[in-house]
Amino acid sequence: MTLDQGLAFGILGVTVGLFLWGRIAYELVALLALLAGVLVGIIPIDRAFAGFADDVVVIVAAALLVSAAVARSGAIETLMRPVLPYLGSTATQVPALAGAVLVTSIFTKNIGALAIFMPVALQLARRTGTSPSALLMPMAFASLIGGLITLTGTSPNIIVARVRAEVTGEPFGMFDYTPVGLGIALAGMAFLAFGWRLLPRGRRGTAEAAPAVEDYTTEVQLPAGSPLAGRGVAELLAMEPGRIGVAVIIRERFRRFVPTPEGRLRAGDTLLLEGDPEDLERVIARAGLRLAAAEDKDEGGASVAEGVVTAESPLAGETAERARLQERFGVGLLAVSRSGQRIARRLGGLRLRAGDVLILRGAAPAIAGAFSALRVLPLTERSIALGRSRRSWVPLLVLLSAMLLVALHVVPVSIAFFGAAVLLLALRSLSHGEAYGAVEWPVLILLGALIPVSEAVRTTGGTDLIAAWLEGAARHLPPLGALGLIMAIAMAVTPFLNNAATVLMMGPIAASLAQRLGLSPDAFLMAVAVGAACDFLTPIGHQCNTLVMGPGGYRFGDYARLGAPLTLIVLGVGVPLIALVWGLSPG
Repeated sequence: MTLDQGLAFGILGVTVGLFLWGRIAYELVALLALLAGVLVGIIPIDRAFAGFADDVVVIVAAALLVSAAVARSGAIETLMRPVLPYLGSTATQVPALAGAVLVTSIFTKNIGALAIFMPVALQLARRTGTSPSALLMPMAFASLIGGLITLTGTSPNIIVARVRAEVTGEPFGMFDYTPVGLGIALAGMAFLAFGWRLLPRGRRGTAEAAPAVEDYTTEVQLPAGSPLAGRGVAELLAMEPGRIGVAVIIRERFRRFVPTPEGRLRAGDTLLLEGDPEDLERVIARAGLRLAAAEDKDEGGASVAEGVVTAESPLAGETAERARLQERFGVGLLAVSRSGQRIARRLGGLRLRAGDVLILRGAAPAIAGAFSALRVLPLTERSIALGRSRRSWVPLLVLLSAMLLVALHVVPVSIAFFGAAVLLLALRSLSHGEAYGAVEWPVLILLGALIPVSEAVRTTGGTDLIAAWLEGAARHLPPLGALGLIMAIAMAVTPFLNNAATVLMMGPIAASLAQRLGLSPDAFLMAVAVGAACDFLTPIGHQCNTLVMGPGGYRFGDYARLGAPLTLIVLGVGVPLIALVWGLSPG
């Protein structure tokens, strides 16, 4: 072992140790590793920041932005709506939701696919009394195996494509992963459809444990273009059965009607709707209603926030109209929740009370200023869809167009997704604030910092040295056993290391080992991609697993109950499938 190899392995060992220790943020550990590599001279100064300009960083960032835009558009939820009434039991909910997440993760980043369907799952669980713990982990695991099917489904696939380009001169294409990934996905879904019974049920997750707010009342107008103009009130209520109510219908400015199911709605009517913000937002979007306080001119940059009126607030005993919220603070009152009392007055003329919970809409600084000046106490931040989401098929169409351009080899995947992200920002499918929030900056920093470290291990000959050590063990195994060994090592490392870091370190080693054994590097790189993407044993190896831990009420050991059998299935199906599709002989 040379001095440079020793330094590279030393930095790598300390980096892995700090990752396992878990007391320092992953991205900071990666930056420290990069700095150490530069200081000891194994990373050239002119290459120190090359990782941040790498295509893989651009692809991951752009995929997250596009995923967020698709989630905000509500297009996926609209597609799911006809199916939801038939999902009355856990046995039907798990395969439907997990399958939907799996299919979506084929076309977009797996964590984005999971984020799209989590609100649907939690809402369905509330309606049917299903425990979220039976739904969320199967959905998380489905997002991981669905991500195996295309290049952009998961970060390991993108990074392995880059490693293959370094080894063979040509990266994996968008659908090169499909034959293997689809076979694993079908086997995994067959298991998850009944394997959810291995999970504990009845635990309260963070979503359930959060303090509940009474239903809100919001004021909407029925424009002439609404599909409900001239239709019955019952048709409006049927859009969210049992979830919303109509308190009052105001017609010709002053005439008030107590709604009945047989009553007819007219263009120009003002309605006071009651319900949860998410239910209200869905009805408003589907019925083509218009929020009375919404300002269309800056919808792309608006924020929405909840706050409670304190006893010291100047709003207590005052109406919103007299408080002149829009003129003085640049915010609009979208909805009010009053515990124990139904609201039957227009929101502008409602005399507010201490304890009322308000939903305000406006620019983020304006909301913060209004809360401070009016002594309104902000509630714990949560995503409020009311007055914020716009139902649109544009983000989904942009995503599908980008996928088509890549599939037809018109543009590289980095340009396709970068272009899609920029186009969606230009079309205001995401505000600038939402775009910055959608990007997982720690993941991008980790990738950008570890790429030069990984290259240093390779350029110093470190990967060849490790491959030589593994060769000693693999020589005694048949080719299929050597392939399984690489996948098993990747699967064992990724729960305790970040999956991107696993691929950056294991990819060159696997390619070098394959060449030493006289076998196909493609098969071994594919095994690394599958192994690194399939962390089913812990909540810390992949963000999808971490995302569901709180809402599902899971403990660390719960993941292995469902994940250990799934891991064995992936090994049992994936290894022979890779050998069949890619072959083990070189060339």
